Amino acid sequence: MSTESHQSTSPSGILLLGSIPLSSTEEVFHKIPAALPDRLFSIPDGETGIRDNYIRWQVDSFPKEAIHHFLGGTDLPTNHPGFTLNDIKPTRYDTVALESYQTFLKLLEQEVIPPGVRFQVSLPLPLNCVQGHTRAELHAQLDPLYEQRMIESVQSIIQNIPAHDLALQWDVCFEVTALENERCRLPDPFFKPHFSPVMEGVLERIQRVSDIALIPAEVPLGFHLCYGDLGHKHFVEPEDLSLLVELAKNIFERIQPRPVDWVHMPVPKDRDDVAYFEPLKRLKMGKDTKLYLGVVHAHDEEGTRRRIQTAKSVVSDFGVATECGMGRTPAEELNSILEISRNVSSPVWL
Repeated sequence: MSTESHQSTSPSGILLLGSIPLSSTEEVFHKIPAALPDRLFSIPDGETGIRDNYIRWQVDSFPKEAIHHFLGGTDLPTNHPGFTLNDIKPTRYDTVALESYQTFLKLLEQEVIPPGVRFQVSLPLPLNCVQGHTRAELHAQLDPLYEQRMIESVQSIIQNIPAHDLALQWDVCFEVTALENERCRLPDPFFKPHFSPVMEGVLERIQRVSDIALIPAEVPLGFHLCYGDLGHKHFVEPEDLSLLVELAKNIFERIQPRPVDWVHMPVPKDRDDVAYFEPLKRLKMGKDTKLYLGVVHAHDEEGTRRRIQTAKSVVSDFGVATECGMGRTPAEELNSILEISRNVSSPVWL
């Protein structure tokens, strides 16, 4: 196949979901654009250092007496008066984003980062941190408080990073597991949400933190729909993409008139069957919404191409990504992932 023919039929562009197994923001911004030339709409800072284990670093935002005992939490004192916003520390997501943005600007000026590539900030929806870190009987009380802290962080990011440089992504994990819990596919009570009906509760929460009054339309907004990545395994394997397609369609509708600029869905390594992708036929997206499929798996270019070909029999236009963030990926797998991602994709034009 000629290069021209290959590029015309290849998925266009690559999405990096957030975490990257490198030592620093500076290393991420040097290595990634060189490895993925003309493939990126936006680039995250890699969530290096204390952020390399997804939301784990947020546990300190909550009072000790609210945290899961297995995370070092203590018992709630007798006659505890209840929690207020003052009990929840700021998330610091804005602090680290603004620090990384200064590095982004420096390397953009030096043309290490190509012009037109945006600075991507990936954030967990608030429920992820509440459900992941605190005890079930306290979720209803803590959920709106931590959500307010996350809204404050988003406001700070929006106020301090120009819209023309910025892109935001919501990581949607515990919302997906809550939906699977409701379907009895993930019965562990750890994943049971404190609200019902679950889809409506998920959409209400997404709407509040994605409203156009909070995130202006000039700032691209994407959603990473996630089944988790604990020990390189999903919390539960998706049956197919039907639940994520339903969730994506509901998100598109719920947050109107705020546009969705991209949506990402995972593809397990062993799913190269048409049945897995078939629900994508029901995914009606706006003309400016980009679909990214997590088809890329380390040391498996042949399988990646097979998954792409199967997906293309269902949906014609998409970009590629890994299934989840790479923060806990062995460093030796990163080069393989980057090489495969570049080989199977064509450039995007900013």
